[in-house]
Amino acid sequence: MEQKVLTLKGTDTEVVLKIADCTEILYWGEAFESHSENEEQTLSRAIPYGRLDTDIPMTLSPELGRGLFSSPALEGHRNGQHWAPVFVNQSVEQEGDLLTIEATDAQAGLKLISELSLDKNDVVKVRHTLKNEMSGPYSVNRLASTLPLPERAKELLTYYGRWVNEFQQTRTLLTQGGYQQENRRGRTSHEHYPAFIAGTKGFDELHGESWGFHLAWSGNHRMRVDVKADGRRFMQAEALYLPGEIVLEQGESISTPWLYATYSENGLNQMSHHFHQHVRDSILGDRMADKPRPVHLNTWEGIYFEHDPAYIMDMATQSAEMGVERFIIDDGWFRNRNGDKAALGDWYLDEGKYPEGLDKIVEHVNDSGMEFGLWFEPEMINKDSDLYRAHPEWLLAVDGYEQPTGRNQYAINLQIDEAFDYLFERLDHFLSAYNIAYIKWDMNREIVQPGHNGFASGHRQIERYYELVDKLMAKHPQVEIESCAAGGGRIDYEVLKRTMRFWASDNNDALERQQIQRGMSYFFPPEVMGCHIGARHCHSTRRTHDINFRGLTALFGHMGIELDPVKESEHEKGGFVKYIELHKQLRPLLHSGKGVRFETDDEAHLAYGVIGTDQQEAVIMIAQLAMPTNSLSSTLRIPGLLAGAHYKITLLDSPENFNDIVNRQPLWTEQPVICSGDWLAKAGIAVPVLDPETAVLIKLEKIS
Repeated sequence: MEQKVLTLKGTDTEVVLKIADCTEILYWGEAFESHSENEEQTLSRAIPYGRLDTDIPMTLSPELGRGLFSSPALEGHRNGQHWAPVFVNQSVEQEGDLLTIEATDAQAGLKLISELSLDKNDVVKVRHTLKNEMSGPYSVNRLASTLPLPERAKELLTYYGRWVNEFQQTRTLLTQGGYQQENRRGRTSHEHYPAFIAGTKGFDELHGESWGFHLAWSGNHRMRVDVKADGRRFMQAEALYLPGEIVLEQGESISTPWLYATYSENGLNQMSHHFHQHVRDSILGDRMADKPRPVHLNTWEGIYFEHDPAYIMDMATQSAEMGVERFIIDDGWFRNRNGDKAALGDWYLDEGKYPEGLDKIVEHVNDSGMEFGLWFEPEMINKDSDLYRAHPEWLLAVDGYEQPTGRNQYAINLQIDEAFDYLFERLDHFLSAYNIAYIKWDMNREIVQPGHNGFASGHRQIERYYELVDKLMAKHPQVEIESCAAGGGRIDYEVLKRTMRFWASDNNDALERQQIQRGMSYFFPPEVMGCHIGARHCHSTRRTHDINFRGLTALFGHMGIELDPVKESEHEKGGFVKYIELHKQLRPLLHSGKGVRFETDDEAHLAYGVIGTDQQEAVIMIAQLAMPTNSLSSTLRIPGLLAGAHYKITLLDSPENFNDIVNRQPLWTEQPVICSGDWLAKAGIAVPVLDPETAVLIKLEKIS
């Protein structure tokens, strides 16, 4: 194929590709002001002694057969042959911001279709599709997406976590060798969220170059960064296939998940702005355009499995009085579900608990001005259930082996059409019979031995989950779904194409939520992050927090409350009313503006805010996580506003004893102060002295 150089342009970034027999990204970074012909010749590499005698490019799909001694994008074979294919580009088409490249290996009988785009929000998307065009099955062991990194990318920000402790972050220097993470838990996982960020050494929220990557896949995955012996760097992301899982017959194909990536020359906040706006424009689209995100009350931590219709209606009445807009009955409503050891799969209303059905409750909730929601865990089954007794063969398992339980349950094999159809019929029944506006879709178990007809089938199980949700949404497009998997175990962009909300964590402890929500904020905008005010005494950590800290922590997301309002004191309920109303007032800004994580001088502080896209207003929370390091709390600089404009600073909320712990707080906390955006960015404001596990909320408004 004749060599050509193509350019994809975003708003602030640019991708330059050289396309000949293979495809190489020559440049990915800040957009150029101008181009000259043949400029790419400056990047022609030397050819050292002691190596191959030709230059071998790092392509979009690296190949061992081409002589690139790196992790190949494809590993597979046809009965032991065609294991080192070399693809040669045959055609390239550019339509808008999407580039489609077809390459073939005629000898191996394979075609590779690569799709690459760069949108107006500066987010790169890449995907590869492998097709078997020859008779005889082709076994695919690996199929990955690859993107280059420059040599100056010398540090990684990666994620780790566990149940009730998701989205934790750590830093790793990238010198020689590399980094790799694998997830084999059958869902996106709490432990290894499929994302990481590479950057120049010391990159932070406001400074340094960064390259962010997210793999949109809800199952097993592998992500890696390699430093080659010649200094070149690249990253790879892939769905992780189990042995023998992917075998392509002639005419069949398989596609990688979409890999999303973006470049920022000004730190992590800019990177997040790219991802957030892409999510809003291209993943959520107009699904959230017509109404605000309703404030939730979820019954789980309020009543658990103790369901009494009259009591639940009392909860609904008091929820509506506090300003709740969506009322959800969680686990325990279906037949014989009195604990977590039985009845999963028996999706029939428990008539012993609900002798008059759900109609009266749904009607009461709606008459109270709220939407009604219901909890399901469709993919799971208890052995102590009517469904298992009738269909033990529906277990996702390998015959002859006894799996360990997880949360006292097992998974249903969605690849069995009868099982798939049963689950669809049961979900469809409830959505058709009742005015259900919302489903909390849970998945509490990790997957062990996902087998179908004796063969590994973890990948197909995920695809069937997508198909089940897609089929349900096609029939009930007005219903919203929340993705929950024991908290934050299934959170990724592919799930978000089908859902409207993520349950970030089962942990409602406000102190822990500060870090969990901050970690999630790098890739997800606030309006998809489920953030609830829990009870004063936290159920997951046994800590106690006052309503100020709980309320402000839950403010910056899709807010809800998780408790029993009937049992709460009037003082506590007054606090819920206050923060629900505050959230509603700020919701248009919170769910449309630019999220900003601020750098603080003291690690005991955490500061997060949202600045309006027109820079007319902003709201900022300063949280005191632990004892201050010093007696004074230094200053907080607030970049992102109009330098020449003036803003009024107002203290919106503070702890009850705010003025009791010092002789005097900063003057701006006592009366509004006016200063320029330039002053706020460069000089900043004095941070108040706060007790541990408290917070303040600040409003900035542009004045004439």
